Amino acid sequence: MATTVKCPTCRRPVEWSEASIYRPFCSDRCRLIDLGAWFAEQHKIPDESGPEGEEAHGDGREDP
Repeated sequence: MATTVKCPTCRRPVEWSEASIYRPFCSDRCRLIDLGAWFAEQHKIPDESGPEGEEAHGDGREDP
């Protein structure tokens, strides 16, 4: 029995198998919607590291 996951975009069930070529997405459309969100910076991976000796503020500014 194959595992079923939810499509990250539309939340429809997707069978996690080699037959699902767009997994974890249910379709190419949902995959492209997610990719567009990354390009538009709607999805972000926080980067809390900075050059040594410099502290970053919560709003992205750095100390002088």
